[in-house]
Amino acid sequence: MNINRVIVDLGLYSMTKVRVRKPFLRNQSGASDSVQSRRGQLTAESETITYEEEQGWERKTTKAKKAVVNKLPTKVAHPSNLAVRTATGAVYILLTVVCVLVSDLTTALYLSLLSAICANEFYYMLRADAKLPNELLGVCAAALFPFVMWLSGVSGVCIALAVYVLVLLVWYVFWQPARISDVAISLFGAIYTGLIMSTAILLRESLSDPWGAVLVLGLFVSVWGSDAFAYLVGSAIGKHKLAPHISPNKSWEGFIAGLVFAMAVWCLLSFIPGVTMSIPLALAFGLINGLAGVLGDLVESRIKRNSGFKDSGTIMPGHGGLLDRCDSQFLVTLSGAILLVLGGCIPYVF
Repeated sequence: MNINRVIVDLGLYSMTKVRVRKPFLRNQSGASDSVQSRRGQLTAESETITYEEEQGWERKTTKAKKAVVNKLPTKVAHPSNLAVRTATGAVYILLTVVCVLVSDLTTALYLSLLSAICANEFYYMLRADAKLPNELLGVCAAALFPFVMWLSGVSGVCIALAVYVLVLLVWYVFWQPARISDVAISLFGAIYTGLIMSTAILLRESLSDPWGAVLVLGLFVSVWGSDAFAYLVGSAIGKHKLAPHISPNKSWEGFIAGLVFAMAVWCLLSFIPGVTMSIPLALAFGLINGLAGVLGDLVESRIKRNSGFKDSGTIMPGHGGLLDRCDSQFLVTLSGAILLVLGGCIPYVF
């Protein structure tokens, strides 16, 4: 006991006191009362020392951070969730508009980067769910698909997809820990992000500048506006839950508001030079496209819920990860391209 007190007084006991304290909390049968009392005394002394040390110790970086925060205005130091969400969304929208408007190349570069980040977040969540996807191959494939669409069109994307499947099968054969489910997840992640998003290049190249870019941005605006409109209406008057087990914050009121906004945007798309689409057809396509956006959001919510994640990442404060921001955009772009091409609304030939 005297040795322990000397160690405590000299400050040499502070790094190991937590480990030593736990055994003394157990009452062992057959021990004498004097031994038990000495153990209880040592436990009490250790706990007191721990408490005093934790109260008096603080990192210098933490003190500096608190000093800076205390000098900032309240709105800056503690912004509301809506303010952070709006600022982050504005930066994302501005970057998207600039890259899509400049040229086909900048659009391909932007979509490749976006797809790679989204694929990385997707594979990260699935790894946390005890899956073993090959994220290196998946991220590279996701980034490659928009470039291939820009260079060679749909035929080039089909060839790239076939090569990617072949590479995944070789990896599956020679890497023993992999299971066929890991191959499927690696394939799905690249298709879900890069290949689907590459259809935006198809739409941009279908019309002359700047109308191809306007068409792509119109589809993106239908996503952004529908999300914002659904969020505002749902927050104000939303009372009936849309899918409480998958996405508890969504309501039927917000869902209907988002569909109305998407249909209105598609009516405006019908006036783009080179697009042949009547107003009734635009309303029908807008309804289908709006439903695709909601489906895309619910798909990503289901992936996060199955993997135990609230957000796919932290790259976009107020939104979470980039995949959280682009979940609806994937299926809206894909369904929009299918509707416009198969409906004969744009001059595109496979």
